[in-house]
Amino acid sequence: MEPIALDRLTDLDAVLTEDEILARNTVRQFVADKYLPIVSDHFEHHTFPEALIPDIAALGVLGASIHGYGCAGVNAVTYGLLLQELEYGDSGLRSFVSVQGSLSMYAIYRFGSEAQKQHWLPRMARGEAIGCFGLTEPDSGSDPGSMRTMARQDGDSYVLNGAKMWITNAPISQVAVIWAKLEADEPSAVRGFLVERGTPGFTTTTIGKKMSLRASHTGEIVLSDCRIPRENLLPTSRGLGSPLACLNQARFGIAWGALGAAKACFDSALDYSRQRIQFGVPIASKQLIQEQLVDMALEISKGQLMNYHFARLKDQDRLTPYQVSMAKKNSVAQALHIARMARSIHGASGISLEFPVIRHMLNLESVYTYEGTDEVHTLVLGRALTGFDAF
Repeated sequence: MEPIALDRLTDLDAVLTEDEILARNTVRQFVADKYLPIVSDHFEHHTFPEALIPDIAALGVLGASIHGYGCAGVNAVTYGLLLQELEYGDSGLRSFVSVQGSLSMYAIYRFGSEAQKQHWLPRMARGEAIGCFGLTEPDSGSDPGSMRTMARQDGDSYVLNGAKMWITNAPISQVAVIWAKLEADEPSAVRGFLVERGTPGFTTTTIGKKMSLRASHTGEIVLSDCRIPRENLLPTSRGLGSPLACLNQARFGIAWGALGAAKACFDSALDYSRQRIQFGVPIASKQLIQEQLVDMALEISKGQLMNYHFARLKDQDRLTPYQVSMAKKNSVAQALHIARMARSIHGASGISLEFPVIRHMLNLESVYTYEGTDEVHTLVLGRALTGFDAF
């Protein structure tokens, strides 16, 4: 019989608008034509395809959910679909877009002054200025309240001291959104600051020897008596709730993106199993292989339906942080499981960059940890269900 495509199992297109489908298909074509042919080489050589940044920006995906300031202003479903297609290519590609839009640009959009928005957002939407988001520190990950980076007001300036770690885009960023405790506040409240490349005391170094997210720039930020003008403070940022609001935006996108990686692994496993002949027949004809493929297809389909529902809620301003945690935890955990199953179906070939599965599998180990570890999202949901805080 004629096989049924994965997307036909749920027929999600039946409830998407023409604009949502067009936007998704446009990014899908870009990934297929311009990104997939080169990503394995970039992964192998630990580089990011910076030459594609103008093309990525031309798709309208940088700050796509922001309204005005040269941004696309798409709805939540469209944004999720775009990130799903980007991560079908690679988690590094989706991370670049997420950090630029959902973290850096969103922080400026949500907490910045009108002058800051006008200065940065149009340039960032065009890919002319790259941003990064400095929250995580060497000794402060899941507990951002323990950060040690401090900001001291000195006349018309702020002086920042501290370090940030595992910061996507840091090595190529023109502006960093730095979260620091303001010494004058009681208790020291977390505030956001814009630090531009070239500011004395601001340095970034590339983190090497990664075995995950290799086709992505990851760096450390060091702030040593880094003096910035007072107008670089994000004026409406107040406390940890401000960076966490940005993370909530990014986690929503990650929930969609991770399923893109899962789909890439499924597609590769399905194609390989149809062509791989053992004992005189394609291994796709074997019951154990079909069971694995069915399990993959079910989890991807269930995850997409959950994400679609939550995206519609988000467009109605009804999406809760608990639901974002549910979506992120589910999508990433299932995507990692699917990547491992797909690697097994490929046999020895599964560890080769000739196929996408080992690349996605290694990337997803990072996605499982960043933007809230799987354990942290478990505790968030546990608190929601029981009313007890287990942190």
